[in-house]
Amino acid sequence: MLLQQLANAIAVGSVYALISLGLTMVYGILRILHVAHAGIYTLGAYVGLASFHLIGNLWTSLAAGMAGAAIAGYLVERFLYMPLLHLPRIAPLIVSIGLFTAMEETFRIAAGPHTLAFNAPIGPWGVSVGAFRLTGTQVLILAVTFVILIVFWLFLTRTRAGLAMRACSQDAETASAFGVNVGAIIAMNFLIGSAMAGAAGVLIGVYDNQVWPTMGSIPAYKALAIVVLGGLGSITGTVLASFVVGLAETFFIGILAVPFPRDAVAFLAMILVLMFRPYGLLGKA
Repeated sequence: MLLQQLANAIAVGSVYALISLGLTMVYGILRILHVAHAGIYTLGAYVGLASFHLIGNLWTSLAAGMAGAAIAGYLVERFLYMPLLHLPRIAPLIVSIGLFTAMEETFRIAAGPHTLAFNAPIGPWGVSVGAFRLTGTQVLILAVTFVILIVFWLFLTRTRAGLAMRACSQDAETASAFGVNVGAIIAMNFLIGSAMAGAAGVLIGVYDNQVWPTMGSIPAYKALAIVVLGGLGSITGTVLASFVVGLAETFFIGILAVPFPRDAVAFLAMILVLMFRPYGLLGKA
């Protein structure tokens, strides 16, 4: 029972990491809260679903969801955020909230207010050892997330573009003085972060067997809590916090059966950690 719940927690934490990483990447360079990131997550789910209906291949669906989300993220950065960077930080935040609301309404009008079935056959990928069992969907989520996170880590640590991205997150002005094209790095940030959100949207759609217009509402606020919990702008902290929240939700709700809203666990964990570590798990003053 305990091992089964642990597996569930890791699968949930994996998806949280994919959603939250884009948010922390944007904050790391621009110092703005990209609330519309949750709308891009939902867009990825819808694009993935449409691709699956057209082609019938789950991997193509995943790639399409990531590509659609990446393009949308780039357009948001280029045409909404960049013209506002000279304004107070509240301006991009207001625009981001407005865009997220508009995206939800657009999904509701275009696809209908009801859920749409996403019944993708996973195949015999499940793993069973005694009472311990991973469903095919959980194996898919863990495998895709593991590959994405490893590739992303290699990109950050082994490529010039990745090192430039890390430099910009530390001090964009100094990085620019050393010849880094900060504008290109910001665009790359949005492309990569949005692609990961799109992957999360498709995976959640497959996991829940459905997509719906407001599926990004709760992830929008939960991802914010995870980013703060991990330490604003800390990529490693965000990944760690994602799994902490996944484990906390599973432990309190799934094992202890505490009568507490599951979606509020992330905020409770954030509050408890900030009481002792005001800058989050791996954040810096």
